[in-house]
Amino acid sequence: MKKYVNTGNKDTRSGFGAGLHEAGKADPRIVALTADLGSSVKMDAFASEFPDRFIQCGIAEANMIGVAAGLAISGKVPFAGSFAEFVTGRVYDQIRQEVAYGQVNVKIAASHSGLTLGEDGATHQTMEDIALMRALPGMVVINPCDYNQTKAATLAAARYVGPVYLRFGRPAMPNFTPADQEFVIGKAVMLSEGTDVTLFATGHLVWEALQAAEMLESEGIFAEVIDIATIKPLDVNAVVASVRKTGAAVCAEEHNAAGGLGEIIAYALAAGCPVPLEFVNGGDRFGQSGTPVELLKAYGLDAEHIAAAAKKAISRKRL
Repeated sequence: MKKYVNTGNKDTRSGFGAGLHEAGKADPRIVALTADLGSSVKMDAFASEFPDRFIQCGIAEANMIGVAAGLAISGKVPFAGSFAEFVTGRVYDQIRQEVAYGQVNVKIAASHSGLTLGEDGATHQTMEDIALMRALPGMVVINPCDYNQTKAATLAAARYVGPVYLRFGRPAMPNFTPADQEFVIGKAVMLSEGTDVTLFATGHLVWEALQAAEMLESEGIFAEVIDIATIKPLDVNAVVASVRKTGAAVCAEEHNAAGGLGEIIAYALAAGCPVPLEFVNGGDRFGQSGTPVELLKAYGLDAEHIAAAAKKAISRKRL
């Protein structure tokens, strides 16, 4: 399999911050809004260079979304940023009515997603945000895997005309994709080719999937690893083409089972190429306090569990 090197752990929220700053230099229409969490969402560089294009809305997320929608209708390209839990569950009605319904050009920047924000615990974690956002007609949902990909995805979101939900995280995680990559919305990324099983992964679990593939290769099992950075729209052609070759698959995500990547992949494969499919996700649980490594292990979201799921999927192949 193709080997990937971690060039140094970096948090994906900083990738967003770098992308927003770069996009802001190129396009004066871009504005940034936050609900008292500008530093946490890494908007500081943008705010420092473009203070007249940065709006601090205070702890009023619903108002922030309304202001962002108004700015977009007026010709601006707003990025509205907060913790994923606060910018989805707390303001779902505003996103639905003011952004999605009219296909308004608002970018929702959702930091501290999933379990791995860590010790803040269940009230600040979210394992259901992908389900909420992908249910909205016309909402693009992006979940990049590392710093470099998050920066590239932010630049792509800035160019895209329409509502986007961009999901990223707090902890420093492996950074392994190319710094000069071009992110294409709606396209899956083949990271490593294989013949025995496909590992579909998104977000922080892409690195875990690559580590699982190395474990499997040491046992003579060759896994194909595909990075599903765009969850909606799903690259159905890439998904089906891979499993036609491998005949089995695993879906790995830092999200609960309901409404997540696993359900999306299962739907696509049921219609296009039914194969044995196993799932690595948070099940039906809220988060809890702990370090990112502790939480991923406790919820079964690590390389060992992905490798075990791959073996189970392979064992279910028809002889």
